[in-house]
Amino acid sequence: MPVKKEPFFWLTLSSAGIILAFILLPLFHVIAAPSMESLWETFNDKDVRKAIWLSISTSGLAAVISLVVGTPTAYLLARKEFPGKRLVESVVDLPIMIPHPIIGIAILSIAGRNHWFGRAIQSIGVEIMGTTTGIVTVLTFVGLPFYINTVKAGLESIPERLEKVSRSLGASQTQTFFRVVFPLAWRSMLAGLIMCCARAISEFGAIVIVAYHPMVAPVLIYERFTAYGLKYSQPVAVWLILVSLALFLGLRFLTLPSASKAKTG
Repeated sequence: MPVKKEPFFWLTLSSAGIILAFILLPLFHVIAAPSMESLWETFNDKDVRKAIWLSISTSGLAAVISLVVGTPTAYLLARKEFPGKRLVESVVDLPIMIPHPIIGIAILSIAGRNHWFGRAIQSIGVEIMGTTTGIVTVLTFVGLPFYINTVKAGLESIPERLEKVSRSLGASQTQTFFRVVFPLAWRSMLAGLIMCCARAISEFGAIVIVAYHPMVAPVLIYERFTAYGLKYSQPVAVWLILVSLALFLGLRFLTLPSASKAKTG
């Protein structure tokens, strides 16, 4: 006799359907709207290719920077209790909550000639306004919290007793991290890189203030929309969606062999 579904089941099913439709319908319309001819013509536009490559390369660099500086911070927050820890966690999450144009204004406020920090970095040849360096700075600022929070959650799932055993056998804290923690946490780090890169590649509000030029793909899409309308902005959006999707599926694919081994082991 078939089991009767409760009303709550149908509520969850309908909610999932609404969410999927809400996300997929606009994206499907964007992808389906341009003709193959316009897509090919857009692909042959060197400005489009340059903007998409700039988005990918700067987002990737921001993710690498987040890996280097964010991993120790994530470990500290996952493993240690100290006065002010909740404050530190709140500060790390600030870029998620602050409106993005404010982030751009804040970065320019300390990077300009009217601030000692701005004068200091300019004296060694570092320019923020209207440069690739400025874009990477913005993308790191907005993507870093996603990396730290993802890695922190992954580290918290690893039993701390494994590290204590390693230390009791004479390994240093550095050796313990690379021999015990990293092999167990690398998938969380990869997920953090994907989250950081995904957040960075979609940034617009802060970039348009710090570095309108050189143009990343979201800024180019905005410019073509304001100048020419949907017809000329949609093909660029489609290529950015496809390239981003291919990039992130490729990164996700890197975790599959480990997952399959875990199931068969």
